[in-house]
Amino acid sequence: MSWGSAGEFFAMGGYAFYVWGSYAVTVVLIAAELWLLARRRRTLLRRLGRSLSGRAPGDRAGPATRAE
Repeated sequence: MSWGSAGEFFAMGGYAFYVWGSYAVTVVLIAAELWLLARRRRTLLRRLGRSLSGRAPGDRAGPATRAE
């Protein structure tokens, strides 16, 4: 295919809505996947940090100490 102008290129021979729409959906889905992946990573690191420090998931006070 060859286009005579930028307008013809962006019109995509009458299929611009479908072509550019599919690109937009793809970009949105990739961005959502990256955001969800980062969120899952933060959650995992937070949980891992809590388990290594000896705190329970709902405990905000810090590691438990034994009373003697």
